[in-house]
Formats: sequence, C-alpha cells, structure tokens
Amino acid sequence: MASAGVALLAAVPVLAIAVLALQGSGEALGHLAVTALPVAFRNSLVLLAGVGVLVILIGTGAAWLVTAYDFPGRRIVSWALLLPLAFPTYIIAYAYLDLLHPIGPVQTLIRSLLGFSSPQQLRLPDIRSIAGCIILLSCVLYPYVYVTARAMFMMQAASFIDVSRTLGVGRHAVFWRVALPLARPAIAVGAGLALMETLNDIGASEFLGIRTLTVSVYSTWINSTNLPGAAQIAVLMLIIVSALVAVERWARNKQRYANSAQKTSRLLPQRLPLLPGLLALALCAIPIAVGFAAPFAYLVAAAARRLQYGGLSWQFVSHVSNTLGFSLLATIITIVAGVIAGYAWRASPGPVTAFCLRSSTLGYAMPGTVVAIGVLFPLAALDRTIDGVLKDLFGIAPGLVLIGSGAAVLYAYAVRFLAISTGNVESGLSRLSPSLDSASRTLGETAGGTLRRIHLPLLKPALAAAALLVFVDCVKELPATLLLRPLNFETLATALYAEAARGTYEEGSLYALSIVLIGIIPLIVLSGVGLAASEPSAPGKDRGC
Repeated sequence: MASAGVALLAAVPVLAIAVLALQGSGEALGHLAVTALPVAFRNSLVLLAGVGVLVILIGTGAAWLVTAYDFPGRRIVSWALLLPLAFPTYIIAYAYLDLLHPIGPVQTLIRSLLGFSSPQQLRLPDIRSIAGCIILLSCVLYPYVYVTARAMFMMQAASFIDVSRTLGVGRHAVFWRVALPLARPAIAVGAGLALMETLNDIGASEFLGIRTLTVSVYSTWINSTNLPGAAQIAVLMLIIVSALVAVERWARNKQRYANSAQKTSRLLPQRLPLLPGLLALALCAIPIAVGFAAPFAYLVAAAARRLQYGGLSWQFVSHVSNTLGFSLLATIITIVAGVIAGYAWRASPGPVTAFCLRSSTLGYAMPGTVVAIGVLFPLAALDRTIDGVLKDLFGIAPGLVLIGSGAAVLYAYAVRFLAISTGNVESGLSRLSPSLDSASRTLGETAGGTLRRIHLPLLKPALAAAALLVFVDCVKELPATLLLRPLNFETLATALYAEAARGTYEEGSLYALSIVLIGIIPLIVLSGVGLAASEPSAPGKDRGC
C-alpha cells in the first residue's frame, strides 16, 4: 500500500496536467498555436538538435582520447572533464553574458591586443543567439555522454581491439568500426539525459533571448495568467520527452553484446608521441576551459569584488538558509519515498510492485516547469478544500496552507528527483543476497524489522550517494522553484535569476558561486571513487589502437 501511495503521488502531476490542459478553450489554444508555439517549437527543436550533436561529438571524443591514449596531463583531464556538470545551465549563461559583453573582459582584451579602442571598431558576434545557446549548453552537458561513453570504452575487452588489428583494421579505423558501434547504446543514454536537461532549461534560454517551450510555459502562466494554456504547452513538452525516452531505449535495445570469457583483459592506453599528445591534451582542455575554468574564474573574481565593497548581506544568508533547509527536507522525503518503493518490490516482487516502482520514476523525465504545473493544480484544489472545511468548522480561513508554506516546492522536488532515490535503492538491494531475507524471516523478524536491522545498514553507501545527488539537484533546481516558491521567498537559484534579469551580474555572483561550489561536491566523490578505481594498472605492453 505504501508503495502504491508513492507511485500515486508521483503520477498525480501527470494526471493533473492532462486534466488542466482539457480545461483550456480551443480559442486560447488556437491563439497560442499562431503566436507563441511556432517560434518556441522551432527553437526547441533546433536547440535539441544542436546540443545533441555537440554533446555526442565532445563527450565521445574526449572519452575515447582519455581511454585509448596516454598523453601528458591525461590523469588530470580525465576527471576534470566532469567539472562542467557543477554548473547549472542558467549559471553558464549568466557568466558568459558578462564575460562576452561588448565591454566585457574578453572583448576588451582582444581589442587592446589588436589596437582597437571601442566596440564600434571590433565586436564579436552576440552570444545572445540560438548558436550561442547551443554552444554554452553543450559545454555544460557533454559530461553526460562522456561518463557513459568512457565507462563503455573501458568495459570493452582488449581482445576486440587485438582481433580488429590482426584483421588489418587501421589504428584510427578501430574507433569507427569497433569501439563506437559497441558504445552506441551508452552514448544514446548520455545524450538522452543531456537533451532532457536542455528541454528543462529556462534560465539560460531566457537570459540569451531564446524563446523555447519551457520559456513559453513560464510566460503563458505568469505573464498571461493562462494556466490551462501553459498546461497545453506542457503536454507538448511531455510528448517530446516521451519521444526522447523512446529513442534512447530503442537505441539500447538495438545493440547488445556480451563477452564470452569470464575474465577479460582491459583496454590499456597507448602512449602518444609528444606533439600528438599535446594536441590530445589541448582538445580535452578546450571543453574544460569553456565549460568550467573560464566561468568559474569569472565568478570567483566577481564574488571577490562584491565582498570587498559590500560584504555578506543578510539577504544572502537568508537565501542560503532557505536553499539548504528546503533541499535538506526534500532530500529526506525523497530518500524515504525511494526506500518505500524499492523495498516493496524487494519484499513482494511481482507486476504490481514493479509497476509502482517504475511509476515513481516518472518525474525525472519531466522538465521542472511541467512538474510545477502538475503540482500546483492539485495542491491548490486541496488548499481550497482545507480552507473551506476549517472555515465551516472553526470559522478560520488559513488561505493557501500548502502552497504558501512551501510544501508545493518540496513536493515538486520529491517528484522530480525520486528516480535518483529509487534507482540507487533498487541497485543497492539487487546486490544483497535473497538469503539474508530468508534467514531473517526464518528467525521470526518482520519485513519492517528486516529492512531496519539488515537492509538499511547495508544500504548506507547507496543511500548516501542518492542523498548527495538529490540534495545538489534540489539546490540547483530553478524552474520548479521559480514557479512554486511562496511570496517573498528566495533561494540561491531564484535570487540569481532575479539579479541576472536586472542585469546586476556582480550582485548575483555570490549566489552563482555558492551553487557551483555545492555542485562540485558530488563530482569530487564520483571522480575520487569511480574514475580513480577505473584506471588500468596491469603491467605489461600497452594495448590500444
């Protein structure tokens, strides 16, 4: 029953969006179809296509270079390529709007080097364009492909490479004819995640002047006060997300392979000569510099200037407190719900619990803006019911209890990131022998007692990893927070959005830097545990292309 309740709470936003969209008038939908939707739909498709191509090129290329070749600085760039994930998409746009401004540091330096004195004499193309948006988003989101592709390249047996070389396949052709086809499912998974993050973006697109479907949902809801119209656009976004998920699963199912040997030799990197090695280092360093180093240096410098003349304001302390408090509460709720859904499937495996487990992951595929609409509608109805009951019974009119208290934000966070919790719980439980359950029940322990005394202690690493990822994602979440936060309530993300909208970039630098520093925490853990352990250490002759 508890598992069914978790699945129902996760599915309510989807059902609410469908009901709300049906309440919209055909006339309003026709107006949107003529005015807002064509441009927003076209921009979204162009953005998805451009980001998809670039993240695959950057992520796959970098993954192959650090896996198949050994060159100066390889160990550093192998984990540094993950660092752009610490930047939410809206912060990268925020940083580059100031960095690449006509009178910003980059263009000013270029003009001074070339002997020009004003922007009229030399001005770079405006970053506020769909091309600029594609480049910036790609430099932040390529690690999704890099992580999955590198894992697949390292899993490929070196015997595949040896056989292909024996059959006369050239050094560079091995990548195209052997490694890449085998890694295509993993690349599709990473690209699918990057594209869903692209569709979820609202801050970067709006900062750069690109009207996408997500921006249209926000403007239709907030500026035009047309919630049913926003829900109708949200339905279109859900269709696109469903198509992305279907394509990703199709790509994974199309190709399968297995190693016949019980223990296979790992692909060891081939040492490159000095000049090719420096070229490989430069190619890997470019996305790191664009996606992390340059904007991070800008944020540090801007935050230092802000602290020098203004210090820490009480607003900043309040925003940090709000962010950490709501993120911590949402993390606890999400982890508990994930344990309930995951353990119900473990204790009573079957189609019902499996369906509940899968239903609880619906929110992760939905953009935050869509989740916000789906959460607002039922909670507003419940608020009205509570207000009416208390007024009739006690003469008290509390108003918007759930929405006004921030419960809507917590609910949206839980729905959005429940898949992370259930996925880690399911993965952790799958590694525990069923004999533990049998032994516990034989000794008279209940299912709840078995969970409390046996499974939870053994699940501590998985739960800690899930809690860390959920917490950081809650800190970075902008669309749902922006739409559902109570009045006069700001988090680091919404405060940064407000400062960027006003053009006061230096004021927002502290908020942006704080979010990035929090986002670096899981990357340090992942790079220290995962990538360090994955480095091949077997002695002997290098295997590679």
